[in-house]
Amino acid sequence: MRIDIVFDTVCPWCFIGKHRLEQALALRPGVTAELRWRPFLLNPDLPPEGMDRDTYLERKFGSSYRIQRIHGAAQQAGETEGINFAFERITRTPSSIQSHRLIQWAGDYALQTELVEATFRAYFEQGRDISDLAELVLLAEKVGLPAREALDFLQTSEGLQEIEEQNMRMHRMGVTGVPCYILDGRYAISGAQEADMLARLIDIARETEPERVSTP
Repeated sequence: MRIDIVFDTVCPWCFIGKHRLEQALALRPGVTAELRWRPFLLNPDLPPEGMDRDTYLERKFGSSYRIQRIHGAAQQAGETEGINFAFERITRTPSSIQSHRLIQWAGDYALQTELVEATFRAYFEQGRDISDLAELVLLAEKVGLPAREALDFLQTSEGLQEIEEQNMRMHRMGVTGVPCYILDGRYAISGAQEADMLARLIDIARETEPERVSTP
C-alpha cells in the first residue's frame, strides 16, 4: 500500500500525525506501506531567511492568549506521542522550502521518513533553524545520508521547482490543510487523526484492492 503524506516541516500537527500514522501501521502488521512525503507550503511567501518568531506568530494568530492556546493544545497532544514541543526555543520561523528539497532528495536513498523525523525533532524540540543549510547537512548526516553530497545538492537550485509544483498540485487536488493522508491514490483524510481512525481507513483501502489509481 502506498501512503502519500502531505505535510509541512513547520507544522506541529504533522509531527503528531506522523507518530499516529506509525501507530496505525503497528496496529496492522500485515500491511506493507510505502510512505511518500509530499510538500505543502504553509508559508509560501516567507522570505528564504525566515522571520522573527514573535512577529510571525502575532501576524498569523493575533493575541498572545490565542498563541498560548494553540501551543498548549499541540504540547498536550505531543506528550502522548513522545514529542516534547519546546516552542520557546524557536526564535525564527524558517522557510520550509530547503528542508522539503532535502527530504525529496533523501528519497533516492530511501531515507525520507528518517529525515522527516530528524527535521521535526530538530525544529520543534531543539529550536534549530531548518532553513539553514549547515543545519540541514547535519541532519542529513545524522540519518545516514552523505553529507558532502547533501551540501552540494542544497547549494544548487535543483528540486526547487519540483517543490513548488508539488505544492500547487496538492492545492489543485483539494488539499487545504495538513497533515493529509492519501492511500493508494483513492482515499484521503485530513488532520492528525487518532491511530485507530487511520487504521480503519487502511482497512477500507485494503478491502477495495487490487485496482489502484496513481497520485499525479
